[in-house]
Amino acid sequence: MENKIILLVEDNPDDVELTLRAFKKNNIANEIVVKRDGADALEYLHGTGPDSASGSNRWPAITLLDLKLPKIDGIEVLKKLRADPRTKLLPVIILTSSTQEQDIINSYSFGANSYVRKPVDFNQFIEAVRQLGLYWLILNEIAPSGRKYPQ
Repeated sequence: MENKIILLVEDNPDDVELTLRAFKKNNIANEIVVKRDGADALEYLHGTGPDSASGSNRWPAITLLDLKLPKIDGIEVLKKLRADPRTKLLPVIILTSSTQEQDIINSYSFGANSYVRKPVDFNQFIEAVRQLGLYWLILNEIAPSGRKYPQ
């Protein structure tokens, strides 16, 4: 299996570290690109940043997106991803600590593929990451990047 890239969009350094540890504990050795705010994530995906994924072999298989981000929040990032033909089919998993019903509704309304609440307990988080990796990196078929899709 090819090494699929995971884009983690998370501003909290502790949550980044926790997520990286959970991937390591589950022997998920995929490359993880970390972006600390919504603007950097969009630059990476839309080809305007210095290390952009656009037009390269660094296109992520999945994006793990927090909702509470600096510069551009997660819902706005999601809206921009779904509005752009290049990123419209990119699997986006909301990975957040938010328990607000409106965040769940907004996430799905604007095109999230999944909504996962970050468990407080590390062992529960490890299991959640294992299941995410199994489904989204092994079982799920992703749309080829760089193609034009029907609007």
